[in-house]
Amino acid sequence: MKKLSVIIVNYNVQHFLNLCIQSVQQAIKLIDTEIIVVDNHSSDASCEMVKANFPEVILVENKVNYGFSKANNQGVSLAQGEYILILNPDTVITDETLEKIISFADKIENLGALGVKLIDGTGKYLHESKRNIPTPKRSFLKLIRSSSSKMEYYANQIDKNEIAEVPILVGAFMLLKRETYIKVGGFDERFFMYGEDIDLSFELLQNGYKNYYYGATQVIHYKGESTRKDIKYLKYFYGAMKLFYRKHFKINKIYDYLMSFGIRIWFWVKYFKLLFLREKEEIIQNVLYVGTDESIFTKLNSIYPNSQTFIFPVCTTRVISRFDDLEHLNRLIEEHKIQEVIFDSKSLSFSRIIFFINQLNRKGLMFKIKPSNADYIIGSNCPIGKGIIEKL
Repeated sequence: MKKLSVIIVNYNVQHFLNLCIQSVQQAIKLIDTEIIVVDNHSSDASCEMVKANFPEVILVENKVNYGFSKANNQGVSLAQGEYILILNPDTVITDETLEKIISFADKIENLGALGVKLIDGTGKYLHESKRNIPTPKRSFLKLIRSSSSKMEYYANQIDKNEIAEVPILVGAFMLLKRETYIKVGGFDERFFMYGEDIDLSFELLQNGYKNYYYGATQVIHYKGESTRKDIKYLKYFYGAMKLFYRKHFKINKIYDYLMSFGIRIWFWVKYFKLLFLREKEEIIQNVLYVGTDESIFTKLNSIYPNSQTFIFPVCTTRVISRFDDLEHLNRLIEEHKIQEVIFDSKSLSFSRIIFFINQLNRKGLMFKIKPSNADYIIGSNCPIGKGIIEKL
């Protein structure tokens, strides 16, 4: 039996998937792991990319889009690992993430699901990494933006860097024992997209398992990439919320009406926000390349013809503290008024890249990553907009 099976459900995010698998491969060098990609009938070159770049990955090519829940269940049905990791294709993990969480999980009795600290592409912490049970009252208060400390939707009673039990986790990154996942029935396939992670977390609690938030490691989640934040997304989310409440909470007709009304109001508010969404296009004047490839540095000058491009040559011949590098980076950023930082994953580990993004996020910078096997840079500056892919 393998120790871990990583299940990645993909739909039309070829470039993010490529980066995700690279980061996973760096993290599993000491763990007996299989990677299973279930593609939900993508119209881009996702499947061709997986076959060309990662022939060892198990690839399932669906002929229709079965949705997130059913596709993950497909992947788990093929899995041979003691643990399974449900992982979004728009994530980047650190080199030590999997070793840390599996070591922790091995010591926990009645483990349900385990999640980690998630940050977006700008380094901002994602509060949905840990949530409380979304009771009708708690969710209604969130909808009207009114909640007491006892009724908070997000589990803010737990520090973002803490390790603790938590009720609800997010499906972008969920580690479970395979036998536990199967025992509770996996994801409810009535949830086509969204809500299935809340439902599974709740089912685990109902069956006597304990869910954990592990804030001692962090993962980038390019929120909004695996499923575009559009009107279709809103309809899926709207339906998922209604299904969850009617499945788990016995509420009277008046309360049911109020919840349905609240969800509908939320839907239309989000609808009009998306309808008039205009992503701010920032004029980039100063760019910093963090890497050792002079040819990439030259190509960046052509991508940013109206900008000044600076280079931070990472030392690969001797070990330098990442805090020393961070201090040097800070000086360069301030001295040259840098607006965008581009990290070359061929020169830096994903652990160091994520460390830098997390530490530099307060400066209002934009970040991109250059995958080691690709001719583009990739990132996301907006949690509800499209990611940015620049060909080199």
